[in-house]
Amino acid sequence: MTSALRLLFLASLALAAVEAASSLPLKAQEAPPARSVEPPAEGPASPKQAIRVVPDATDAEIARRLQGIMEATGWFRNPRVAVRDGVVFLDGAAETADHRQWAGALAENTQGSVAVVNRIEVETDLRSTLEHVEAELTSLQRRTIQAWPLAVVIVAIIAATWLVAKIVAMTARRVLSGRIASRLLLGVVVRALAFPAILLGAYFVLQIAGLTRLALTVLGGTGLIGIIIGFAFRDIAENFLASLLLSIRNPFRSGDLIEVAGHTGIVQNLNTRSTVLLALDGNHIQIPNATVFKSTIKNYSSIPSRRAEFTVGIGYDSSATRAQELIAQVLSEHPAVLDSPEPLVLVDELGAATVNLRVYYWFDSSAYAPNKINSALLRLSKNALLKHGIELPDPAREVVFPKGVPVIQTRKTTQPQTRTAPVEAPPLAHAEEETSAATPAEGSLANESKALSETAAGSAPEGQENLLKDPPKRNGRDKPGR
Repeated sequence: MTSALRLLFLASLALAAVEAASSLPLKAQEAPPARSVEPPAEGPASPKQAIRVVPDATDAEIARRLQGIMEATGWFRNPRVAVRDGVVFLDGAAETADHRQWAGALAENTQGSVAVVNRIEVETDLRSTLEHVEAELTSLQRRTIQAWPLAVVIVAIIAATWLVAKIVAMTARRVLSGRIASRLLLGVVVRALAFPAILLGAYFVLQIAGLTRLALTVLGGTGLIGIIIGFAFRDIAENFLASLLLSIRNPFRSGDLIEVAGHTGIVQNLNTRSTVLLALDGNHIQIPNATVFKSTIKNYSSIPSRRAEFTVGIGYDSSATRAQELIAQVLSEHPAVLDSPEPLVLVDELGAATVNLRVYYWFDSSAYAPNKINSALLRLSKNALLKHGIELPDPAREVVFPKGVPVIQTRKTTQPQTRTAPVEAPPLAHAEEETSAATPAEGSLANESKALSETAAGSAPEGQENLLKDPPKRNGRDKPGR
């Protein structure tokens, strides 16, 4: 795209140079007609020169002289000249507007003429129009033939400029590719080094074409044009600069799970306009790079170890120490929980009806899904506490009676008492699954980010080049840190 724009820019310079060359002065075979500012056809004519009180020529002499000249040219049909007190009135018909203006200029430059009222009409018949077109084409052909050597030189300069810019760009890319890691920054630096060659070539083209002032304007107005473009495309420029800084700083890589600007997703693409995230529900989210750069970025994949937590409430009659030991044993036996940093089971709060224990543990976020691990640990902790007699009560509900509770004593009637067998808790239907690290409903506890990225591969809405680095390959382990 950049090469095409560069060629289009050079081609426009060539066309401008050809037009400038074709407009160079030629040796005229006949003197061009003089041009004058025409007064209105009706109304008073403003004097063109100082009016003498005693004229040098009489009105009749002025009219006779102008009448003879107009008839001698053969350009006018029925020319009539009338002069009253130095004011010249021209009537008749002319083949072209140039002839009409020429007659007005002739009358203005005649001795004794004070003002000119040009009432000559221009004939607009088809024959005169075709003749005028033929004359213009002939003149254009003559100028083109005379200017073709200059056009050849300009085309050669444009070709040399393009070749020099290409060589400079290739050399700069080869030298800087090992020193600049960001592909976007490398492209910007290469274009910045090649641009002076193009600018110098444009200056030479305009200089040879005789447009010296325009050449100086091009060189001096580059900064002004940059400022104007910056104001007109402020948002686009801001996103481009943000993408440049993000590609240099690399706060995340492709495939990382991040949270930015209130959105959580897997990084799919970073282009010159936006950052594309794949949300955990399968939708693509495009966030402008300026927003990403100015927002707080939480990268869940920057460090594999990630901490999670959950709360368990036990009854006041139960032993908090025993509950801590049971939950700690569940954490130590689970394959997804890391030994370092060690898991913690802390008494967090004395609630209205429960003693709340806060459980902290670490796991490998690249291998396990946090919601699946949390489900498995909550299930195992609940089973372990209930098995060892730890109560998990509901929140207490207190009923207040403002007027008290009336007590009514009734006669006690003797009724045969029947003994009921104690209700035993039904055995667990799936005892093996109750103690397993993961149930079929919880899946394999594996992180679904990789599978989600593979499913959505090739469906990103942005087709531009990805400016992010590929994520490093890691050797997966069943129990990292153990």
